[in-house]
Amino acid sequence: MEMNWQEILFSFFGGLGIFLFSIKFMGDALQKAAGDKLRDILDRFTTNPFMGVLVGIIVTILIQSSSGTTVIVVGLVSAGFMTLRQAIGVIMGANIGTTVTAFIIGLDVGAYALPIMAIGAGMIFFFKKNQIQNIGQVIFGFGGLFYGMELMSGGMKPLRELPAFIDLTISLSEFPILGVVVGTVFTLIVQSSSGTIAILQGLYDENILTLAASLPILFGDNIGTTITAVLAALGTSIAARRAAAVHVLFNIVGSVIFLILLVPFTAYVEWIARVLSLEPMMQIAFAHGSFNVANTLIQFPLIGAWAYLVTKAIPGEEVLIEFKPKHLDIHFIEQSPSIALGQAKEEILRMGAYSVQGLQETYSYLMTKSKKHAEMGYQLEDAINNLDSKITDYLVLISAESISAADSTRHTMLMETVRDIERIGDHFENIIELVDYQENNKVKITEDAMEDLTEMFTLTIATVEKALSALNTTSHELAREVAEQEDLIDKMERKFRKKHILRLNDGACTAQAGIVFVDIVSNLERIGDHSVNIAEAILGNRA
Repeated sequence: MEMNWQEILFSFFGGLGIFLFSIKFMGDALQKAAGDKLRDILDRFTTNPFMGVLVGIIVTILIQSSSGTTVIVVGLVSAGFMTLRQAIGVIMGANIGTTVTAFIIGLDVGAYALPIMAIGAGMIFFFKKNQIQNIGQVIFGFGGLFYGMELMSGGMKPLRELPAFIDLTISLSEFPILGVVVGTVFTLIVQSSSGTIAILQGLYDENILTLAASLPILFGDNIGTTITAVLAALGTSIAARRAAAVHVLFNIVGSVIFLILLVPFTAYVEWIARVLSLEPMMQIAFAHGSFNVANTLIQFPLIGAWAYLVTKAIPGEEVLIEFKPKHLDIHFIEQSPSIALGQAKEEILRMGAYSVQGLQETYSYLMTKSKKHAEMGYQLEDAINNLDSKITDYLVLISAESISAADSTRHTMLMETVRDIERIGDHFENIIELVDYQENNKVKITEDAMEDLTEMFTLTIATVEKALSALNTTSHELAREVAEQEDLIDKMERKFRKKHILRLNDGACTAQAGIVFVDIVSNLERIGDHSVNIAEAILGNRA
């Protein structure tokens, strides 16, 4: 029989593309439908490794991506929201949660894929309500999974007659380690274990692969999926690299254990297929689920050992940005609102210290173009936003209590100061994005302009620091000095804008470089404004 290779390749890769798009589309819609609270769920409920496993399962089912869950976890560990031991539990749970996709595919409702997609499309295009559109996206993605699978399966069907494929199947059955390598490499390429397991389900369903050949590939798929977390952790914090290392370790150790137990595990899958009368696709789904559940049960008692091992393997003192407030004790609000205001002030000073650190990281990124400074800046801005929310909520609770006139004045000042520090975070984030633009578009800023930016950054950082010192000591003298320095920042901005126009007229810099320069200067000037707002609140001059 002559093979129509064009039809095979078009069907396979087209089906794979539709399948991967549908998984992402469905996962994004599920995430939107659930609300943007995944990080809060992970933060609040991962009190111990066991809860971490349960939360990992739930979140991965919601976003349809174990890699996505692991990347979120990597960020939370870096942020000090989660310990490494808790993170290991979530990673184990994510591996179980990702098996749900294989079970969905095992339902084999491919004949109804197009009507399902039509219903989803109707909900997306004919309804204005966001919630209905999100559900429509989930339904459309659900149908797309099966349509992609149908195309892939149809494309792969002729391969069972191909002698080379028959020989490969025999080799995979005789050398399980080869199957692990094939599964690992293919998942590294596709960047989705759900996608490669779906392909495996299709190959097994078409009798192209035997069960003995399929199971090692399945183990390899689980190793390959760790690459996303590894890539996310490259160049980031030590905590992030340790979390990614645990993900790799967990999946490799599990695959080695099950390779050793391949004969009894194959017998188990055959037995459960007979008892439950499972279709081929569902057999792979059960094998995938059983592997990940058993792997978690085996390695769960070793969480402490894995945490110790990766800490030794990746040494170094971790610098954590703690997103959680340290001083906001709820009990003080009723007992002594005045003390509670003092606690809020301490937290605001911590938030302010993050704004200074963020400005320093932003300046380092501008000068060195090292991505680690940008990542740290973005994390600090996230921490500032989180503290802004928590401090504001705390101050609102204080305002409900009976407080003195003096405390009421302090309360107003603190509320305004929180807003100003949060805006400083927004402005240094804007500058990081401008430097990103400069790097991505190869924009060259002249040495003269860089010297101007250095001068303005130095003065702006010093002004923010002085404003926070004034807040800490309630010093009117320092507050007045902040106002004087802010005047200098304003004058500097006007002077540097004029110098920029001269450089532009002389052809010394490009229009793109000018845009980046002027926007950075403008953001620094706005940071100066927020610093003087803090000072004026202390002086009682603020309107």
